[in-house]
Amino acid sequence: MVSVPDAEVVVIGAGIAGLGTAIEAARNGLSVYLVESTSGIGGVMAQCPGMPLGAAFPSGKPVGGLLQEFADILINMSPPAAEIRPCILQEFGPEIFYDHEVAIAVLYQMLDQANVNLLLNTTVLEPVMEKKHLAHLLCRNRNKEFTINGRVFVDCSGDGDLTAKAGVPFQLGNDHGHMMGASMTFIMDNVNWEDAFKNNADPYFTAYAAKGIAEGRLHEDLHKIYIVKGFYQDTAFFNSVVKNNVNWNDQLETAIAANEARKRSLQLAQFAIAEIPGFEKARLACLGPGLGIRETRKFEGLYRLTAADLAGAVKFDDGIVACDNPVDDVFRGTNEMTHDRIVAEGDYYTIPFRTMVPAHVDNLLFAGRNISADPVAFASVRGMSQCMIMGQACGIAAQQVVENNLPVQAINTAELVDALTARGVNGLKV
Repeated sequence: MVSVPDAEVVVIGAGIAGLGTAIEAARNGLSVYLVESTSGIGGVMAQCPGMPLGAAFPSGKPVGGLLQEFADILINMSPPAAEIRPCILQEFGPEIFYDHEVAIAVLYQMLDQANVNLLLNTTVLEPVMEKKHLAHLLCRNRNKEFTINGRVFVDCSGDGDLTAKAGVPFQLGNDHGHMMGASMTFIMDNVNWEDAFKNNADPYFTAYAAKGIAEGRLHEDLHKIYIVKGFYQDTAFFNSVVKNNVNWNDQLETAIAANEARKRSLQLAQFAIAEIPGFEKARLACLGPGLGIRETRKFEGLYRLTAADLAGAVKFDDGIVACDNPVDDVFRGTNEMTHDRIVAEGDYYTIPFRTMVPAHVDNLLFAGRNISADPVAFASVRGMSQCMIMGQACGIAAQQVVENNLPVQAINTAELVDALTARGVNGLKV
């Protein structure tokens, strides 16, 4: 079995959380591998091109940190590649809209400038455990199997296959095993914004949806059609097609669901052209390459974030990012979407670092949509903005582990919070 050169930090998954971890750890002088099973980076940003960065302004103030740095790069380009707009749904705050292709290119640049070693098309097959210590990973690309040795491992893969195989307990979906539906998004161009969005009172185009369902032209789950203005003039972003009641850990089920979602997306685009004012000359310009998965495993951490914590706007001593997102629950065993506010208007809670630390593996962390949270809390914490800062926190924590030869359970969270605050993460010290 061949082995690649050793690294101090090995990050699994190049979605928004994994990018945050890898960039931060490498900037701190650590050698880093970022291992991604697909051919590109970005996670949900790549699967759902144009998906706005929401939850970025809890109580009207930026979350800050790497997310703010990334947004500022895009906003300050000439011409600008991003802008901040209010969400058309009242329960949410401002969102960052951006040029998807430019944003992904900037993320590649940030990885390169930090000297992150990026391994694409690489699958982690198994962790090799020595009691409670993760010794190394058995991996495979299309050419060979090989091992990767590291001091700290951070699972940002979303589904968390590595962490599950390492023996960390998890919950799949909600208390009944139901996972949120997954979205197939798309962009249409040549849309007349003035005509298409003149009725701001109905952001879900419910009258048109009812007509399409009644006539058998739209699937019955499309009783709400969520359409927003795209980043560029006269484009529209559709986050409407949701496939539910699928085990997203089953690759065959996921592939079948994705094909069905593509079918529904094409039907919806054709329906919009035929029926919705402003779309008469529009065309389907960009269909997401796959489904945006919202939920699979949630791991058991040193602390489990709860709905009561959110309702109480708890600011934890080890809080690493602020959030005021509503409980954004989508098709979890039903065909309904809810966006119920849980934090009082003008207030927020913080996500504790302990939700990303397992009890019994001494050199493993997890970040992103696999953190330790009950089903209600999870429906709020899962935004991309929070996930990037979760990753940044893990990158700083990894430096403590490597430099002081600590188990992850002994990370000094006061120093971690100080370091995040120094890097511009807002709302942690109150």
